[in-house]
Amino acid sequence: MKSIFDMDEKLAAVLAYAFIFFSGMVVLVMERHNKFVRFHAMQSTFWFLFLMIIAWVLGVIANFPIIGFILGLIIAPVQYVLGFVAFASWVVLMYKAWQGETFKLPVIGDVVWAQINK
Repeated sequence: MKSIFDMDEKLAAVLAYAFIFFSGMVVLVMERHNKFVRFHAMQSTFWFLFLMIIAWVLGVIANFPIIGFILGLIIAPVQYVLGFVAFASWVVLMYKAWQGETFKLPVIGDVVWAQINK
């Protein structure tokens, strides 16, 4: 099935993940009819914004004077794990989209699925 971009829906879904939430937002705004592509675009937007907000909050906490140094010792490994999770999920989500699967992330995937099927 084709998407609004006049390309295969699987390719459009992969493009929704290509540039994290930026491409997700663009595809979400442009695509109006194809639920498969809209699902992946919305999931990309929500998931990667969520990860970026968590990374930002951890960075802010780590930069507090004195207590930030102490918390930074705990936060630094968490930030590395978060980076790995972001990269691994990016690869897996693009692969699943390319396979034509509507792979739902826990919680966020269910919220997105409910929004798409309204």
